Amino acid sequence: MRIAVTGKLGQVVTALIERGSAAGHDVVALGRPEIDLADPASVARALESTAPDVVVSAAAYTAVDKAESEADLAHAVNGAGACAVARSAKALGVPVIHLSTDYVFDGKLDRPYRESDPTGPTGVYGASKLAGEQAVLKEHGGNAAILRVAWVYSPFGTNFVKTMLRLAGDRDEVSVVADQVGNPTSALDIADGILLVAANLVASDDPALRGMFHMTARGEASWADFAEAIFAASASIGGPFATVRRITTADYPTPATRPANSRLDGTRIAAVHGVSLPDWQGALTTVVTRLNEGSA
Repeated sequence: MRIAVTGKLGQVVTALIERGSAAGHDVVALGRPEIDLADPASVARALESTAPDVVVSAAAYTAVDKAESEADLAHAVNGAGACAVARSAKALGVPVIHLSTDYVFDGKLDRPYRESDPTGPTGVYGASKLAGEQAVLKEHGGNAAILRVAWVYSPFGTNFVKTMLRLAGDRDEVSVVADQVGNPTSALDIADGILLVAANLVASDDPALRGMFHMTARGEASWADFAEAIFAASASIGGPFATVRRITTADYPTPATRPANSRLDGTRIAAVHGVSLPDWQGALTTVVTRLNEGSA
C-alpha cells in the first residue's frame, strides 16, 4: 500500500513509518511546508501529488493545557484541518483513517467507554477533536474509519514514559496522579493496528469496516501505576528509576480538566477489523528497553 500520513514528527507518524516500511508499505509523511492544516488548498495539493491508496489523518494540535488559551488554533487544526484532509481523500476516492482521542468523553462512567456512549469533552482540546470527528464523518463518512486512541507513548517525541525516565535521573521520588485511569498504549502497536485497518479498507467496500472504533492496548492503569511499571521495567535493565508518590488530581491542578476515566473498550475493532493490541505492560517493556539502549 501507498499510505499518505499527515504530520512528520508525531509519535504515531514516526511509528507508522517504521512499522509500515518494515511491512513493505510505502509510507509518505506530509507536514510543513507541504501541508498546513489551516490551508485546505495545501492539503489537497499534497495528497493529490502523493497519489495514496489510503490517507491517515494523524497530525493534530495536542497541547492539552495550552489549548485552553488557544481555542481558535486548536479548532482550526483539529476541526477544520481534519475536515480538509477528509475532503481531499474523498476527492481522490480513497479511504481516510482519522485518529482521535479519549478526551472526547467526560470521564464520569464507571466502565470503559464504548463507541456508542455519549461524548462530553471537558476542555478545548477534547472539543476540538470531537469537532474533527464530526467533520470527517460529515465529509467522508462513507469511507472513513475514526480510531480513538489514548495515553500514547513510544520511543519517539515527548511522552509520559520519557518524562518519567528523565525525572528519575534527577530525583529519588516522583509525584504522580493516582485517580485517573486509562489504557497506556504504545504508538508502535497503534501503527500496527492502523496498518491492519488500512489493508481492510483498501480491500473491501464493506460499510461495517467504516465508522467509529476504539483502539487501545489491553489492560488498564492509573498514571501512578503506569509510572511504577516504567520504573520497574527500567530498573530491571539497569536504567534510572524512582519511588512513586501517589497524589490526587486536586494535588496537581492543570488548566485543562482531564477525564478521571479514560478507558476505552476495544471490543468492536477486534470483532470488525481483527485488531487486538497487546497488553500494555509487555509493550511498555519494549519501549523502555529501546529508550535505555539509546536506539530511538
